[in-house]
Amino acid sequence: MRIIAGIAKGMVLAVPPGAAIRPTSDRVREAMFSSLGERVIDADVLDLYAGTGALGFEAGSRGARSVVFVEKARQSLDAIGKNIASFRKNRGATCEFEVLRGDALAQLGRLDRQFSLIFADPPYADDPARLLSAAQLRQLLTPEGRFVLELSKRARLGADLLWELEREATYGDTRVCYFRAARVGR
Repeated sequence: MRIIAGIAKGMVLAVPPGAAIRPTSDRVREAMFSSLGERVIDADVLDLYAGTGALGFEAGSRGARSVVFVEKARQSLDAIGKNIASFRKNRGATCEFEVLRGDALAQLGRLDRQFSLIFADPPYADDPARLLSAAQLRQLLTPEGRFVLELSKRARLGADLLWELEREATYGDTRVCYFRAARVGR
């Protein structure tokens, strides 16, 4: 698995051993970042259920100002640490990284700043409605920010007034949903 564009293009990402991790494929990452375009430049990014950190590192490579990774698995945290060290070796890399250990939903209430991009790639077995109904997640997104959720194409989103589904795309078994905060008064 490699970074596909930007200052760290071609950088090989450390991946924890075993099948517990389902890193976002190159094809899906390329489509996601193509859709986001210049939103990534100077963005403050939150990468929930970070796994290898591929989404956050891709954002950093493409010009994000900062990335906060949230992950609870020890092997994934070790891989993220290795990937940060490798990323920092790239000449001109200026993205700031922070790693928070713990459950993604539990960490939401502990964050004290807003993000212009939030990525979430929870295990496919998790119910996405739990994440979508978390008021703390909505409060972490800037007014013009975007929340990008990767999930199984079979997962049900449910109805939630906190988010407006801007668009979605399916790639094999993966569905990517792009949300913005619901407008007040709708």
